[in-house]
Amino acid sequence: MKKFLLFCYAVVTLQGFSSCSSSQPKEDYGWLKNAIDTSVQQLEKTVADVGDSVLLPRSIWTGYDMDFLCSQLQRDPATFKDSLRVKPVKDALGSRRYCSSIYDWTSGFFPGNLWYAYQLTGIEDLKKSAAKFTNYLHPVKDYKGTHDIGFMMNCSYGNAYRLAPADSIRQILVQTADNLCGRFDSNIGCIRSWDFGKWNFPVIIDNMMNLDLLFYVNHLTNDPKYKEIALKHAETTLKNHFRNDHSSYHVVSYNNDGSVEMKCTHQGKNDDSSWARGQAWGIYGYTSCYRESKDAAFLQQAKDIAALIMTRVKTDDAIPLWDYDAPDTPETPRDASAASVTASALIELSTLVEDGQVYFDYAEKLLKSLSSDAYLAKIGTNQGFILMHSTGSLPNGSEIDTPINYADYYYLEALARYMQVKGLDYKSL
Repeated sequence: MKKFLLFCYAVVTLQGFSSCSSSQPKEDYGWLKNAIDTSVQQLEKTVADVGDSVLLPRSIWTGYDMDFLCSQLQRDPATFKDSLRVKPVKDALGSRRYCSSIYDWTSGFFPGNLWYAYQLTGIEDLKKSAAKFTNYLHPVKDYKGTHDIGFMMNCSYGNAYRLAPADSIRQILVQTADNLCGRFDSNIGCIRSWDFGKWNFPVIIDNMMNLDLLFYVNHLTNDPKYKEIALKHAETTLKNHFRNDHSSYHVVSYNNDGSVEMKCTHQGKNDDSSWARGQAWGIYGYTSCYRESKDAAFLQQAKDIAALIMTRVKTDDAIPLWDYDAPDTPETPRDASAASVTASALIELSTLVEDGQVYFDYAEKLLKSLSSDAYLAKIGTNQGFILMHSTGSLPNGSEIDTPINYADYYYLEALARYMQVKGLDYKSL
């Protein structure tokens, strides 16, 4: 009888604990499921719209007003009018803008979006569409004219190999990485970014993003040259691209002997401003470099940029203005793409340090803001893009306050990373 009473007490006690436990509020991931479902339906709509036309969605056509640009840049129009892109014809405004060709620097993002949507949901039709649009980029494996081949091919073929590996894809990635290495100058210690413009040897902070292709191929081949070149580029950039407050110049051009020719901007408010997406490229790139090297200097740089971002972004929803030094007015465009890149980087950074919760929490705030009605498009709107309110290159009058494919890409990547850290599965949301 005594044993029976003890058993009954144990059952009642366990039931009590169970009852207390079940009364704890369960975390609500409704925002996350809605974000994924909306993203999938937007991508499916776009795939259907494009059909077999071999077009790669990039953004929505926007124009510009000179008075507005002058108010944002706060400088004489003579200083930027020559760099303005041609205004689209009036009938094009508001319509979907496609990549100019497969050699457009953004061409890999739409295939990458489909790969991430497939990863998030397991929907086989998304995988088929991802493979179809990835295959359009096959000729880019022979292209050597820009550092952006890292963006173009790693976001498309890199994700393809990760989610549907094949020897032919591996060969394409290796060839592309070799082409990127061919742009490295050992005297300067950097990979050349552009082959145009007034600069002798331009290197832009964006180039930190292309290093992941080299890291990936280093793992595929076990050839150390890819990693060595990537880390040397990161070291040189760390030395020359950053100011005392850890903000970054956009462009640093080098003389042939490795000395600095000039430091300036091509997309920010002015040469000394902190262009929002540039800071995001920096934290993402140095987080990747620390992951691959465990070099404490790279980790410190990533943490310093994170501190800069979390200190300088003053908007209530944490989505930055297009430049940290832009006028703080209601009319100043935000840049959802900078927020997406930052969120993705901070989630990874949170997994690499002991005190990572502060980075994860900030990334979660960014993702919830991006997943709100203020930035996440309604299904069937926004020309099929996922996020609204990105800014491409305001000083060039290009893609101002519009959806852009790379904002969607890093948003989806951030959602995937968020779910991995949280141990979440789409079917359980």
